[in-house]
Amino acid sequence: MRSTSSELLLDHQEELRKRKIKELALAKKAQSRQQGARSCREQALFYATSLLAVLAMAAGSSLLFLVPLYVDPAISTLASDFVTEPVTCITTRVEQLTGLANCSWSSCREGCTSDAYHCTHIYVSYNATVPGLNNTEEAILLVNIKGCGYPPKIRCANFSGTFGEEGTEFPCFPSKQNGTVVLTNYIKDEQIAIIIHYFAVPFVVTLATSVALCVMHCDCTCTPAQRRTMRSRRPPRIPLRSEYSDGSLSLGLQPAFS
Repeated sequence: MRSTSSELLLDHQEELRKRKIKELALAKKAQSRQQGARSCREQALFYATSLLAVLAMAAGSSLLFLVPLYVDPAISTLASDFVTEPVTCITTRVEQLTGLANCSWSSCREGCTSDAYHCTHIYVSYNATVPGLNNTEEAILLVNIKGCGYPPKIRCANFSGTFGEEGTEFPCFPSKQNGTVVLTNYIKDEQIAIIIHYFAVPFVVTLATSVALCVMHCDCTCTPAQRRTMRSRRPPRIPLRSEYSDGSLSLGLQPAFS
């Protein structure tokens, strides 16, 4: 009888042990699944952060080069308000000069990245029939508003060879703001497109990626209202009674020597 009860007790303990092992195995399996899901989220967050950071740096860095090379000339061109319909220009004289004092400007200078020691001044005359445009005896011809040519699109040697002979007639675009400045080519929509493509798009990309990174990594859950609630939960300070000479707290206790 005693052996039977012992066997039943052992069987019950063995069943409890197996059940406990099974529960531990299930808990461990669930924990491993949770860790796996967490690691996947962490990897996704890491790659998303890396991609956004690269885009933000690339777009922000591109602005440093695109603004002075393309955006600033385009804005200056629009501000000069050139005529949209070409007029006829005639080359009146050409000067080949040398020296920094004589080369404060040039009709076409390749690169414009260093001081010019050799420059070409091309002067033209035109008959203006456009309202708001005043006639001038002589104007300077520029390849663009900055007078800078960037190969292979613009080669100053070809520009000087085409327009640098006296008596050459060609269509040109004088400025309404300054009638002494003339361009050989001007399309207003093209200048607006340059500003949009080379400034607006990189700026929006930089701003959007920066905001996305801030939202992903900045903790904005603790609002001022929550901070006030947390402060209100703090226990109040217990004041001291001034009538007790020994500084006893106001907890209903009497001085020991009363």
